[in-house]
Formats: sequence, C-alpha cells, structure tokens
Amino acid sequence: MPLLKFDLVEGLSKEEIQTILDVTHSVVLASFDVPTGDRYQIVTQHKPFEMVMEDTGLGFKRDPTKMISLTVISRERTTAQKEKFYRLLAQQLDELCGITPENLLISFVINNDADWSFGFGKAQFLTGEL
Repeated sequence: MPLLKFDLVEGLSKEEIQTILDVTHSVVLASFDVPTGDRYQIVTQHKPFEMVMEDTGLGFKRDPTKMISLTVISRERTTAQKEKFYRLLAQQLDELCGITPENLLISFVINNDADWSFGFGKAQFLTGEL
C-alpha cells in the first residue's frame, strides 16, 4: 500500500500533473506487488521560494521542474524493488513529463500494518479485510 506525496513548484497544468500521477502509478505497479486499484496520491504545489532542494554535495544543479516524491509504504520492500522504482520513475518522468533525473528526489517512509486505516475507523490490514 503505497501513499505517494508529490511536492512540485507551481505552474504545471492539470494535464501535466495527471501525467505525473499516471506515470508514477504505472511505475508502482511495475516495481511493487500491489493491486491496480491500490492508488493513493497527493500533489502539493509550492511557490519557488517555498521549496529548497539542493544537491547534497553531488555537484549538479536543479531547475524549476524539481519534484520531491515521498512514498509511504506499509510493508518493507526489497532493495532491488526500491532501486527498480527509482530507476523507472526517473526514466519515465524524464521521457514523458520532462522532469530530468537530477530534478527528482525520492524518499521512502516505512511503517506497519497497524498504521493504516482505509475508512470506517478500522485497521483493515489488522482485521484481515486487506
């Protein structure tokens, strides 16, 4: 169950944002063992001065197309799965959305089944509904 949060510099069209979301979902499906309908995505747009994203000493420059993807998952994924996700997302966002790999920061936050309720005030992973 990934929950993806995207932070972008404002100015993208509805269609551009939808493409980012669709591309990312296809990468989630290709990288992790999740059902097609397991899709939870949030976009927040920021003024350029509200989003600082430096290079951590790697020596590259970022431009206004920069994007942060925070991926919250309920179950640990293997290193190979995460690396596939990083690679495919960078590749497809570059090819289909014009977000170059140096403008993409991806981070995972891992929690557990007790940390999720999908509605009705229940923890569906714990009740066995999911």
